[in-house]
Amino acid sequence: MKNYLTLLLFIVTTSIISQNTLKLGDKISPNASINDVSWITGYWEGEALGGITEEIWTAPLGKSMMGSFKLVVEDTVQFYELCTITEENNSLLLRIKHFDKNLNGWEEKDTSIEFPLVKIEKNKVYFDDLTFEKISENELVIYVIFKEEGKDEIEMKFNYKLAK
Repeated sequence: MKNYLTLLLFIVTTSIISQNTLKLGDKISPNASINDVSWITGYWEGEALGGITEEIWTAPLGKSMMGSFKLVVEDTVQFYELCTITEENNSLLLRIKHFDKNLNGWEEKDTSIEFPLVKIEKNKVYFDDLTFEKISENELVIYVIFKEEGKDEIEMKFNYKLAK
């Protein structure tokens, strides 16, 4: 009985943990334009991963938005991300490249991590395993599925406030 309850708790917890992200699977990304996600624009600050985080997104221009992320722990940069959301094939695609504090790339030179669009709602956009949600004019939440080799996927929540 104890093992059954443990298994049930694990299933319920896993379902609750990843309810904010979606997977595209075999589906085709829906039609969308860059203006549909222009509400992401801004200079956002928060705390996550044991430190201070910054997420900066430019306004749409040239059918794209450009973003950057920085994690600082104990006054030391841990890593950076450069990001784009672009209009492609009548939909949206989010791309991310990671860099260490010296701008040495984590991914291969011509490779980025791609997150195709899964679903879009007012003030909420679901990319494959990554979701942006605008809570208010001054608050943005990003949910990301983290995958480590040999471990279960976990969904992490990044709470941001608009920087003043």
